[in-house]
Amino acid sequence: MIIQHIDRVEEITPAEFKKHYYTPRKPVIISAKGLSKNWPAYEKWTWDYFKSIVGEQTVGVYNNERAGANTLVNGADDYITFGEYLDMVKTGPVALRIFLFNIFQHAPQLVEDFSWPDFYAKGLLKKYPMLFVGGAGSIAHMHYDIDLSHIFHTQFIGRKRVLLFENKQSPYIYRMPFTVESAANFVNWSENLDTEQYPALKHAKGYTTILEHGDTMFMPGGYWHHMEYMDGGFAMSLRALDSSLMGKLNGLYHIVGLRGMNNLLIKMAPVWWYHYKRKVAKQRADKLIAQLK
Repeated sequence: MIIQHIDRVEEITPAEFKKHYYTPRKPVIISAKGLSKNWPAYEKWTWDYFKSIVGEQTVGVYNNERAGANTLVNGADDYITFGEYLDMVKTGPVALRIFLFNIFQHAPQLVEDFSWPDFYAKGLLKKYPMLFVGGAGSIAHMHYDIDLSHIFHTQFIGRKRVLLFENKQSPYIYRMPFTVESAANFVNWSENLDTEQYPALKHAKGYTTILEHGDTMFMPGGYWHHMEYMDGGFAMSLRALDSSLMGKLNGLYHIVGLRGMNNLLIKMAPVWWYHYKRKVAKQRADKLIAQLK
């Protein structure tokens, strides 16, 4: 793969952000000094604090296994209380994670602990700030967010290794039809990438970084991302709709049409569909490789 580091800035004006990152749809890391360090959440949000306010809430947890033939989109592997999960993470490592947890529904006072980056993007979905939590060693496998929103992703406590690809790189990273998932395996990608089974990966162009406490990553809509939790930690994602009508309609199609079709085929012919998606992804990538020769 052809990988470069994500740009990192300490401070950036709204005009500079729009010119260099938002409009050209390029990721950037804004350090804690430039955005989150003045938030109460920067020091206030800890495992013990979260457990004290929402520890009794039941949450879905996800392991590191790739989805099987019968796994519906976003199907959890188990359900436990948030407090039980946080105890496991604290004593970890534990390869379990939580995603899209709207902790703010249960503890609305938490929205007072951070500031919305309205000066950087319009269309922020202020009803849907989301928490993403992972134990050391847990993995969010390569995918892109189905609603195609722009994301401001702020990391707290632990470190997380990130790998990003622009959406136009989809054929090179083996996107499966009617999904937002890659057929390729990116676990420990920097040392053990399987380019024999997935040769098109050699031509894929992407970005990487390690997020640390207080870092905010701007990830444009449709960007592929693979995340590995180096330590137990959590992050908050603030989402902003695409400013264009076409972008909004494409996001709606993904949520309703694409996800619906994928789930329908999983229910009707799970084994056939499981293998067919991977076969098509490989055919598309092989065609690209042939064109490059």
